[in-house]
Amino acid sequence: MSAGKPDDRWQFLSGRLDFVSPELAKRIVSGAALGIVALVLTYLSSTTFAAMMFLMAAAMCWEWGRMVRGPMPDTGMVINILAIFLAASLSATDMAGLGVASVIIGAIAVAALVFGTGKAQLSGLGVLYTALPVVALGWLRNDEPLGFLATLFVLISVVVTDVGAYASGRTVGGPKLWPAVSPNKTWSGLLGGVVSAGIAGALFSWISGSGSPHWLATLGLILGLIAQGGDLAESALKRHFGLKDSSDLIPGHGGVMDRMDGVVTASIAAALIAFAIDAYAPARALLYGS
Repeated sequence: MSAGKPDDRWQFLSGRLDFVSPELAKRIVSGAALGIVALVLTYLSSTTFAAMMFLMAAAMCWEWGRMVRGPMPDTGMVINILAIFLAASLSATDMAGLGVASVIIGAIAVAALVFGTGKAQLSGLGVLYTALPVVALGWLRNDEPLGFLATLFVLISVVVTDVGAYASGRTVGGPKLWPAVSPNKTWSGLLGGVVSAGIAGALFSWISGSGSPHWLATLGLILGLIAQGGDLAESALKRHFGLKDSSDLIPGHGGVMDRMDGVVTASIAAALIAFAIDAYAPARALLYGS
């Protein structure tokens, strides 16, 4: 099998599933592989989780910079990656506040580099977009003994929202949600995704034996809605630059930003909710609402 025929390779890996299209089969296989790796690294420790988040955020940094400023790497990308590294390192060592400060400083520095070119605002926003979720999720994951469950809940909420939105949008259809930005998204998809996240929240509490079912169902609805907002925001950015995908790093899915758009907004929202409830025990605050 030659390296020049990726479709053949993915057809083999997907078990030659005749009931799905080759593109969907590719999407399923790559998504499952990434999900398993992410689950293992999240479970092992806050350090392995921080390393994974750093790599994913660095890839997003490259995608964002290429979209906004052109060919990468450039000095702005180097500063952005440094901010991400500090965010991952500090949040994994009980210094999330300093992690946030490093992200803000990085955003200002990157914006200053291209000030006057019309790219300053989006360049600075790129640092916040790629690095703040690293702090948010790292802060939650580092709060033992419930850090793994709290982080897993956020990630599951986003995944279930995406799957529920895709399934209900395809089966029910109906009016488009925002055709100028994302032609394929429907109101039925939005509703299906958010409701799925709410149901998943209640099931998560029941299966894991942690958290309040009513609270996690409500929180699932909230995070599902916010994740959909993140998806639309990234679609609007790509539409602004005339792109379909942020890159082709993930077979069948596009770029890392295309998979992480909901995680970005949902993780930041989850961290803010936990901070407002109990900044000294964020994982418990997120799971129990108290």
